[in-house]
Amino acid sequence: MSSSDSDLYLAYAALMTGAVMPIYFGSFQSLSTPKTTRDLIKAAKRKKSNKTSDDESSDSDSDSDDEDSGVSEKVTSGEAMWFPIMGSAVLFGLFLIFKFLNKEYVNLLLSFYFGIVGCLALTQALSFASRGLTGRNLWKKLPSFKLLMIQRGQDEELFKASFNAVEIGLFGLSILLVGVYMLTKNWIISNLLALSLSLNAIALMSLDSFRTGAIMLGGLFVYDIFWVFATPVMVSVAKNFDAPIKIVWPKNIVEALLALSRSEPLPQLQFTMLGLGDIVIPGIFVALALRYDQLVASEAKPSIHFTKRYSRFAKPYFMATMAAYVAGLGTTMMVMHVFKAAQPALLYLSPACTGALFLTAWLRGELSQVWSWTDGEDDDEDEKKGDDKKSQNSKNKSKTSRETVKENGDDATHDAKQTPTRKSSRKSKPSAKRRD
Repeated sequence: MSSSDSDLYLAYAALMTGAVMPIYFGSFQSLSTPKTTRDLIKAAKRKKSNKTSDDESSDSDSDSDDEDSGVSEKVTSGEAMWFPIMGSAVLFGLFLIFKFLNKEYVNLLLSFYFGIVGCLALTQALSFASRGLTGRNLWKKLPSFKLLMIQRGQDEELFKASFNAVEIGLFGLSILLVGVYMLTKNWIISNLLALSLSLNAIALMSLDSFRTGAIMLGGLFVYDIFWVFATPVMVSVAKNFDAPIKIVWPKNIVEALLALSRSEPLPQLQFTMLGLGDIVIPGIFVALALRYDQLVASEAKPSIHFTKRYSRFAKPYFMATMAAYVAGLGTTMMVMHVFKAAQPALLYLSPACTGALFLTAWLRGELSQVWSWTDGEDDDEDEKKGDDKKSQNSKNKSKTSRETVKENGDDATHDAKQTPTRKSSRKSKPSAKRRD
C-alpha cells in the first residue's frame, strides 16, 4: 500500500467519524420525555402535593422534565415532496451566482452569514458537550441568568433565553473561533462549525413519520443522481462555496506532517469532502428511528425514570439505520476511490437507511405499525385537549361572570321596584284619611 493510499484511507476514516458523530449525538439530543413518563410524573406530583389542578402540575413538570429541550421543527409529507425542487432551485441559483458574479464577494457575504449562524450552533454544541462532562446536577448548580424581551404595553413574549456562566464563556470562545475562521479560513475550525451545524440540525429538525422520511430520501435520491451525474453543477458549487457547509480532510496529511517534522516546506493540502446534506438528511431519519425505539420501550415498561436522558432501552431500529448509514457511506467512499470520481452519497445512503428500517420492521412483524406511526401524535392530542380545556374554563368563567352581573342587575331592578311601592303606600295614607 502506497503512502498516498494510506493518506486517503485516513481521510476516509476521518470523514466517516465526522459524519457519524453528529448523527449519533444529535439523535439522542432529539429525544424528549415520553408521554407515559410525563403522565406518571404528573400523577406522582398530584399524589404528593394533594393537588388536582392540571395546570399547576403541568407547569411544575415542564420545569423539570422538559429542561434544555429545543423547539422541534416538524417536516410533513407535503413539505418533503418539495425538498428536491427547492434544493434544485437553490443549487442552480448558487451555480449561476458563482458563474456570473465575483466569487470572492459572494463567499465573503456567505461567510458572514454562516459565521453568525455557526457561532450560535458552536455555542450550543459546546454547551451539550460541557453538560455531558460536568453532569446534570453540577450543571444546574451553576449561576444562571434569564433574558426576557416583551413588547411594551403587552404581555406577549418576543424573545426568551436562559443561560449560565459557562455558556457565556462558551459564547465568547465561539465568537473568537468564528473570527479566526473568517480571517484564515482554517479547515479545522471550518469542520468544527460544520459539525456543530449538523448536530443542531439533527437535534432540532424532525420528520413526522417514516412515510415522510421515505418520501424525502427517495426524492433526494433522484436529486443527487441528476445533479452529480447529469450536470457539473453540484461539484462546481461544492468547490466554489467557501463556507462551513461540508467537512473536509487533507488527502496528503501524512506527507504534510512528515514535512513539518523535518522542518521542510509544507506541501499544498489537497482535500476530500463530504457535504452536510449527506449527514443531516439521513441523520434526521436515523434520529426518528431512535425516537420510535424510545416510544416502544417506554410503553412496554412505563417508569417515572424513563426521561429524555434515559438511554438504556432496546434500539433495534436505531442500530439498524445507523449501521446502514455507515455501510452506505463506506460504499460511497469505496466506489469513489475505485473510479476516482465524485459520487452522490445519497445514491447509496437513501436506499441503505430506508431499506434497513423497513427490513427490520418486516422481520419483527411490525411493518404496518412502523408505516402508520406518526411522531408526536399523542402530544398533539394532549395539547389539543389542554387548549379545549382552557377554552372551556374561559367560557365557564365568562358565563359565571355574566350570571353574576345578571343577578346583580335583577337585585337592582327588584330594589328599584320596591322603592316606589313603599313611597306609594306612604302617600296613600293621607288620602285615606281625607276620605274619612
